[in-house]
Amino acid sequence: MSAKKPAAVHVDSLQVTKGSGYPAPFDEPCKERARRVLGDLFDLTDFGVNIVQLAPGAWSSQRHWHSHEDEFVYILSGTPTLITDEGEQELSAGMCAGFKAGNGNGHQLVNKSQGPATYIEMGSRKADDDGHYPDIDLEILKRAKGGVFTQKNGTPYPE
Repeated sequence: MSAKKPAAVHVDSLQVTKGSGYPAPFDEPCKERARRVLGDLFDLTDFGVNIVQLAPGAWSSQRHWHSHEDEFVYILSGTPTLITDEGEQELSAGMCAGFKAGNGNGHQLVNKSQGPATYIEMGSRKADDDGHYPDIDLEILKRAKGGVFTQKNGTPYPE
């Protein structure tokens, strides 16, 4: 019998995880990204939900796009900069952005401001999802199945 899951929690009570799973040196710009995982707490399997805080200068991720996963962000506070193929756009509280799976438009948030930026991120959890990084030599295949980061030629990065 599994442990009973809570019906509701206060976000401030959840563990904060800093950084990313990227191999070096791609992890460096994301070291001050702080994430609270919400969806896993409730055993959600169709989509993931996180609260993310970016310290000044921190990146949400390397610029990327997903083959099978839709993504959505909603800005709670601060002014992160959205970077896509179209350029840069400063976002603010109450703004949102979405990224359709498979469209090839790389995206990321970078906090270029002097204060923290906080947002909700949501994404589908497709087993066949691959992550592509147009600006760097990085890919992750079958991410939801525990995929590993590789160079674009398929060579795995060291653990």
